[in-house]
Amino acid sequence: MRFSITHRDAASAARTGLLTLPHAELETPVFMPVGTQATVKGMKPADLEALGFRLILANTYHLHLRPCADLVASAGGLHRFMGWEGAILTDSGGFQVFSLSGLRRINEEGVEFRSHLDGSAHLFTPARVMEIQRLLGPDIAMAFDESAPYPCDEEYARAAMERTHRWALACREAHSGLAAGGWPQALFGIVQGAIYPALREESARFLAGLDLPGYAIGGLAVGESAADRNRSVETCTALLPQNRPRYLMGVGTPLDIVEAVLRGVDMFDCVLPTRNARNAQVFTSEGVLNLRNARFASDFGPIDPACECETCRRHSRAYLRHLFQASEMLGPCLATHHNLAFYQALMRRIRAAIRDESLGALREQAAAWSVRSGEVGGPAEDGGAADEPRIRV
Repeated sequence: MRFSITHRDAASAARTGLLTLPHAELETPVFMPVGTQATVKGMKPADLEALGFRLILANTYHLHLRPCADLVASAGGLHRFMGWEGAILTDSGGFQVFSLSGLRRINEEGVEFRSHLDGSAHLFTPARVMEIQRLLGPDIAMAFDESAPYPCDEEYARAAMERTHRWALACREAHSGLAAGGWPQALFGIVQGAIYPALREESARFLAGLDLPGYAIGGLAVGESAADRNRSVETCTALLPQNRPRYLMGVGTPLDIVEAVLRGVDMFDCVLPTRNARNAQVFTSEGVLNLRNARFASDFGPIDPACECETCRRHSRAYLRHLFQASEMLGPCLATHHNLAFYQALMRRIRAAIRDESLGALREQAAAWSVRSGEVGGPAEDGGAADEPRIRV
């Protein structure tokens, strides 16, 4: 893996860069569609490639349970198994330590999960997580970590952070021992510490001292306020190495992404564009629209007149509403295609704004768009007035 910074914003910590991986060369800041189970829901690999995506995310925990890492390895690795020619990052399963709290037990050795599929027991240790990710064969493997819940007290957050540090050391050792077993694979460490500035600072300093190829900021987008999240991100990026990529895990909305870019983040993933698409919520330059709304029943215009994606070129709001009303699988597929095109265009706009020193103006547009969209989580019934500022993509 190679990473070089190509431009720095004079007014913030934002930067553009070039990230070279075994399977792709990418401009940063970059957004990764989430392909948890070796598929981005509703999208063929060729469709993702046509939209310009070259890096996606998959999940170690889920692929370990089904179909299992050994089977994927026997197919030639995750790339060949899923027919994806771009790069892949695999999450370590650390988020499942948080999200499957009722199905796991944590101790110093690792985490024992009860499968959400059949109740079978599985022990994830740092060494085992590295072994699974080596079998899967992604370009980037994440260290195993414990993501503290929100809210939690500082004592709990410290214990989870310190365990994450010990596991990071064990992951680095295990990963280096497996390095001769396949193509090059970069290991990223994960900064933890909940919303406590002193813990975030301590964690960032510790992880930076491990001299890893890249670093993630974890444990956010789990219910904390935007102010706490932005402060935590800024604390971490100020201390992480300038010459390594920074990845903010699980974030987020267009405004969240712009805010993090302003603070020096290079990589993002989030289920928002694909999950919302499956629920008939589409991202447009005017705001988020709910295509189930009756007012779209005879609206024969595109989802977004400002968008040039295939969905907008070929299909109307009325047609997509019909597909959702009829529970036809094409509806979520077309909406997903559009939403991912929106995010890809947003990232191009962000990179251009960094280069021409207009990222502050884009941030204001994103903030206005977010208000009109009901903060995305609860999309507004309409897209806002036509004369209001828009995110131009």
